[in-house]
Amino acid sequence: MLAYIQGKIVSLTPTQVVLETGGMGYLLHITLNTFTRLNRLTQCRLFTYVHLSAPVSGSIQAQLYGFYDEEERQLFTTMLEVSGIGAATVRLLLSSLTAEEIRHAILTENAALLERVKGIGPKTARRLILELKDKIGKAVSEVVAATPAQLSARQEAVAALLALGYGRAQAEQAVSFACRQQPDANTETLVRLALKQSG
Repeated sequence: MLAYIQGKIVSLTPTQVVLETGGMGYLLHITLNTFTRLNRLTQCRLFTYVHLSAPVSGSIQAQLYGFYDEEERQLFTTMLEVSGIGAATVRLLLSSLTAEEIRHAILTENAALLERVKGIGPKTARRLILELKDKIGKAVSEVVAATPAQLSARQEAVAALLALGYGRAQAEQAVSFACRQQPDANTETLVRLALKQSG
């Protein structure tokens, strides 16, 4: 799993950035919010997500997406789980609204705000709210309740399970269980508890 890329910004547009590191140039698709935060920087670290798609031709295509922070990447992958929502639509949402605005709109069922984004009609807005309200609400409550140290250990534990082949939902559920068992546990202990619970 490619977690992030850190390197020199070779070129930057509102939709793409090329990062050079280790003699290689990586083209990453970005949101407008990430572009704004990269503007005037010469070096950066972007959290990444590899999106695989199979167009009509049948050949699998891979696109690399980059995000300035983990929060934006997390929301990107969460919204991709909604039926009928593709990567291009999710990127447009995250370019038109901040991650916080999207979460708030979903939690308060503010479909009108989501519909202001090009390509998001009433049905799509309602689907986003219906499928994500409980999931986002639960994630927000768990983050609010966690201390910075707990949050870091939790994130690292989830990343470790993803590296071991777990799906994101399964990894987050297992780590949530581990956090309830030992709230002050470090990353290693959380991973062990999560593996034991899901084994």
